[in-house]
Amino acid sequence: MAQPFRRAGELARNLRYTTSFVARTVVEDPLWLAVQAARRAPERVRRPLVGALNLAPAPSARHALGRMLAGDVTGAAGEAERLLGRPGTRGRRVAAEVAVAVGRPELVDGVAGAGPARYRAAWLLGDVDAIGPDAPAGLRAQVAELRPGAQGEAGSGRAGGPPSGAVTVLHHLTNSLPHTQSGYTLRSHAILVAQRAHGLDASATTRPGYPLTIGSLAARGTDVVDGVAYRRLVPARATSDAARRAAQETDLLVEAARAAGADVLHTTTPAAVGSLARAAARRLGIPWVYEVRGLPEETWVAAQGTAEARARAAASRRRALMQAKETELALAADAVVTLSGTMRDALVARGVPAEHITVVPNAVPDALLTAHHPAPEAARAALGLPAGPAIGTVSSLVDYEGLETVVRTVATLRARGQEVTGVLVGDGVSRPGLARLARELGVADHVVLPGRVPPDVALTWLAALDVVLVPRRDHEVTRLVTPLKPVEAMAVGRPVVASALPALVEAVGGAGLHVDADDLEGWADAVGGLLADAGRRAELVELGHGVATERTWVRNAETYLGIYRKCLGVRV
Repeated sequence: MAQPFRRAGELARNLRYTTSFVARTVVEDPLWLAVQAARRAPERVRRPLVGALNLAPAPSARHALGRMLAGDVTGAAGEAERLLGRPGTRGRRVAAEVAVAVGRPELVDGVAGAGPARYRAAWLLGDVDAIGPDAPAGLRAQVAELRPGAQGEAGSGRAGGPPSGAVTVLHHLTNSLPHTQSGYTLRSHAILVAQRAHGLDASATTRPGYPLTIGSLAARGTDVVDGVAYRRLVPARATSDAARRAAQETDLLVEAARAAGADVLHTTTPAAVGSLARAAARRLGIPWVYEVRGLPEETWVAAQGTAEARARAAASRRRALMQAKETELALAADAVVTLSGTMRDALVARGVPAEHITVVPNAVPDALLTAHHPAPEAARAALGLPAGPAIGTVSSLVDYEGLETVVRTVATLRARGQEVTGVLVGDGVSRPGLARLARELGVADHVVLPGRVPPDVALTWLAALDVVLVPRRDHEVTRLVTPLKPVEAMAVGRPVVASALPALVEAVGGAGLHVDADDLEGWADAVGGLLADAGRRAELVELGHGVATERTWVRNAETYLGIYRKCLGVRV
């Protein structure tokens, strides 16, 4: 009987928190809530909604919203701009929400009658000073998180830690499996699995409120995936007061760390997660490790919809505050981990001592290197794909990944007479736009967008590709941050063509081809040449297998254990 009662308690807790969050948002920002619900609705719900909205005359707020939900970013932005530029036009608040949602916050700048969207626009433009006391609570909390914290020492340590014996580590994460599948969650899970196999007692918590905040309202208090426990930190209720929220969330993490018997806290970027782990570690008197998996301020700049908006964001106070907060946390942590030499060098340039930083690259399980992977033709047959050559990737479908290049490469190669299929596995805000581009280029029947698939099935999709493309756009963040996908592709035995960016050159390790991100003809030439040259593909596969062999999670687990022991050993 204990299990049903426990489950009932979890559901009651979820309902209480979600109800308080929705009630607060309905009062503060009901239109934003409705738009976000529509954006995240399943395809079977979103499709008829789009059809109904597109029946409205153009330009109108409803029609602009329909275009946005259909993935027509350019059309939605243009319609919103016309509506916002007409004083007294009905639906300006909806138009403002559309402009913000499609990455054009500058269209809302200075517009009267835009409602709470004006604050989100200011936030996206980096105008932190414009976020006033009547802004939505979530925005005010994000601003509060950027305020400089106490510098001081990085925690007092705990006497009697186990520097040479078993180590218990609690990872505090932004999100995790099974509710979110991304490069971030797959890396986190791989680390936890490898650490447990290496003898560490490793478990995890996730940011307070997750996964309820992404719609997983029936989430369990603890999910166990491959033996790894992910404990959910769910506050009693959502609060608008930043200080009260911080205290509440610190209490939850401290309680979880004590229950786990943690010797070390290990957390990651961004700063909201890192700041909470720092506060909990200081209260507990244990060391904490900060894993810099990306540069959040650069990711934010890269997400802007236009070159002008990116330039404005890069020069904004928000970016400066984000960078300062990330640097503050890296300096305060007992040890810093990052993914690449390019990111290590960026941190050193900010003043973080090089000897304080350990590079732990993206890696693969040893089993992936020794497993039998089907030939591309066999994998395609198993998935019901056309028999001819296939190119593409398994990735998050977001703008800075540059996946339009895959669609355009398919169109160019087919125009040259090469029968090729494009495959883009995954989900994200760019998916509707990619489907629309394929239709515009006349290759909709030759570009497959299966959506998000389970990790084991994703490997079959990866194996179905003759060439894996990593066409990231040229932004500061993509020059510095290394993705997981090239290493996985090389481990599965597939050649890689990637953008000629420093982080990708480092990730591929000399085992692939590189093309300038914006050179569309160059992409078609490189990919088409590989498809026509089996010998060159085999050469790259052999080189790639050698690179992947040097990057395994087993090796990384040993590196992490050394970091933890060093952190604990200096406190004995």
